Amino acid sequence: MVNVVEVRTRRQRKAFAQFSEKFYRGCPYYVPSLYADEINIMNPKKNPSLSDCEVRCYLAEKDGKYVGRIAAILQRKHNAIAGKNYIRFSRFDCIDDPAVAAALLGAVEKFGKERGMQYIHGPWGFNDMDREGLLTYGFDRRATYATNYNYPYYEKLVLDLGFAVESEWVEYGFGMPEKLDPRIARVAEYTQRKLGLTEIAGTNSMKKLIRDYGRRALAMVNEAYAPLDCYVPVEGAQMDDVLDQFATIVNPRYLSLLTDKNGEVVALGVVIPSICDVLIKSRGHMTPAAIVGILRAIAHPAELEMALVAVRPDYQKKGVNSVMMARITRNIIEDGIRRIESNPELVDNLAVQAQWSVMDREIIKRRKCFIKEIR
Repeated sequence: MVNVVEVRTRRQRKAFAQFSEKFYRGCPYYVPSLYADEINIMNPKKNPSLSDCEVRCYLAEKDGKYVGRIAAILQRKHNAIAGKNYIRFSRFDCIDDPAVAAALLGAVEKFGKERGMQYIHGPWGFNDMDREGLLTYGFDRRATYATNYNYPYYEKLVLDLGFAVESEWVEYGFGMPEKLDPRIARVAEYTQRKLGLTEIAGTNSMKKLIRDYGRRALAMVNEAYAPLDCYVPVEGAQMDDVLDQFATIVNPRYLSLLTDKNGEVVALGVVIPSICDVLIKSRGHMTPAAIVGILRAIAHPAELEMALVAVRPDYQKKGVNSVMMARITRNIIEDGIRRIESNPELVDNLAVQAQWSVMDREIIKRRKCFIKEIR
């Protein structure tokens, strides 16, 4: 017998926040989320996404213990943009048991039906800065700071419940060259001169970059990413939350921020130092030792993650990406970093994937989101 309970009490909130870290304990590929984010998922004072979302969290019980969890997210902003009524499922983890999966996803579907939703889909987060997608290939690879890990049986559990594939992403592993490709350097120099672009990241501290350009840069990202599957713009207090994270984990050597002749932001490239080892050791808690470890990882990274690349629509297909790549790649080579991974890129976003075509790369992971009509 599987019993699904809605998370209401303090003890249940703690069990929900800790479930995945305990469930995957001992798995070398799992990287925990920040515990503070999970424990505060339903707290509007700590989770700015609740300004345009409604969330419900559930735990599945069987034989006297918790065997799964899931969150239901009603993302009003996305529904208004899409013109359809979706309920999202997120934070989905459970044992390999069809009855448990059915009970958890059924709870989300029931909540969605009560709110008049037409479709259930996921795993999607509150927005694109949240973890999303179910891992379907690359189970022998460690997750990144921005992505989830799950066991191979998850996809079958979801498909057997009548879901279909909605979106698919690929993730790359890169081999860094010993020097910057001359072709990139030439294109970058020509493009920067022709378009009158100024690199801001190389001459400003992170504090100044965030203060003077942060919100404008994220507004540009919203504009650039608007056509992507289920993209939700980051606005208001959510911008401040994202910028706080950037201030914590971004090393400006692996950042590119380009402005035009009028000082307007036209492109942003962010590659972040990996803090996965620190999160695994601290189990997602920001202890004093974890904070010291993160500062060390940022200052002297052993590996990097490509977080985002965005170009304002009117500057796309003009070689602007090469300007960002040239700066960041030079610094990566100079710092002797050899291990780099991309975060998820939509399989049909060929423009983004083409920008890495001159580099040694291989697809190391795939992930999908799934959708089903609510009846």
